[in-house]
Amino acid sequence: MIQVLSSAWALLLGMGLLMVGNGLQGTILGVRGEIEGFSTLEMSFVMSAYFLGFLGGSRLAPEMIRRVGHVRVFAALASFISAVMIMYPLLTNEIAWIVGRMVIGFCFSGVYVTAESWLNNAANNENRGQALSLYMIVQMTGIIAAQGLVLIGDPSGYETFVIASILVSVSFAPILLSISPTPAFDSTKPMTLRELMGNSPLGCIGMFLLGGVFSAQFGMAAVYGARAGLTLVEISTFVAAFYVGAVLLQYPLGWFSDRMDRRFLIMLVALTGAGGAVTAMLFGTVFPILLASAFVIGGMSNPLYSLLIAHANDFLDNEDMAAASGGLVFINGMGAIAGPLITGWLMGDAIFGPPGFFLIIAALLVALAGYAMYRMTQRAAIPVDETGTMSPLYPTASPVAFEVAQEVAIEAAEADQDTQDVA
Repeated sequence: MIQVLSSAWALLLGMGLLMVGNGLQGTILGVRGEIEGFSTLEMSFVMSAYFLGFLGGSRLAPEMIRRVGHVRVFAALASFISAVMIMYPLLTNEIAWIVGRMVIGFCFSGVYVTAESWLNNAANNENRGQALSLYMIVQMTGIIAAQGLVLIGDPSGYETFVIASILVSVSFAPILLSISPTPAFDSTKPMTLRELMGNSPLGCIGMFLLGGVFSAQFGMAAVYGARAGLTLVEISTFVAAFYVGAVLLQYPLGWFSDRMDRRFLIMLVALTGAGGAVTAMLFGTVFPILLASAFVIGGMSNPLYSLLIAHANDFLDNEDMAAASGGLVFINGMGAIAGPLITGWLMGDAIFGPPGFFLIIAALLVALAGYAMYRMTQRAAIPVDETGTMSPLYPTASPVAFEVAQEVAIEAAEADQDTQDVA
């Protein structure tokens, strides 16, 4: 771990600042949209645009890097992010915000691809898993820290947007001034969706449903808080609770994942998350219960991402794991685009109002649990000692982190096999 920190501290510091800026703009937009009188449906289009841009960036960023290199791509995209964050309070209409969010989603996706390539280059076979875990913790910690900064400025003014822009501008300085060499970049040809679905139906269906759950949390949680009449302090605490749960429960669930049928664990985790959402629907007017529900939802739904990847890998040959990453990211991205749109419609005054936020999360998680239960009747479980290790990943990860996680799983499986052979 010391070696990882010494070689990648600039990258981790820069990514931490970037995630603070990203988390800050996501929350403050939800609050500012209410102040500007945007409807819930309009805000759902704004929030969905981020994931549309993110999906496009995950496809196009590798080619951009190959053409002009990591440094230029990183600097250009980070500059666009900073500029758009300043634009939000200047152009307060839904079309400008939709375009801005799409641009920011595209740019963040490209930044993640670039940063994760650097991280993979800085690590070696012995510490790659630790490096990935540390990187994911930095990402989530940045989003959590951002919720405290929401309280610094007046959401109806410029201050908070300026702070987010400054954080992003400062974030890429340590990375670009670092003496760490830029890595050679190559990407794996993706597996077709038909092949991927044939290998792991639960992995594919689960990733699509989970995309809707995560995008609802990341995009619409602050919108829910504003519509439900929460104070700014309550909104920031509520949004942070999702990510605190994600960080604290990722590793305990990973421990269980390596010791039982993953499909059964996926079912239990999804049902627990759905239970948290239903509790919030029924008792969300009591703020401590609302916070506890957000903690449970985030703590269950985010680790499900890693669980589904690990489950899909269990049915793939080692040489096919990297090829499957692009398909799984694409499937998750399609669900993420749809998530805020459906959530915004359900949150409309003519439908369910603010509780519609939790209704869609509960429905998607119940559907995921039900499909996991169905799959347990269709195929025998792989013996636990033949399954791979679960690597921690969050839905903010790019295909590069996906491939790194799968490399870690392959190396762990090979090490276990060598140990068994010696025994």
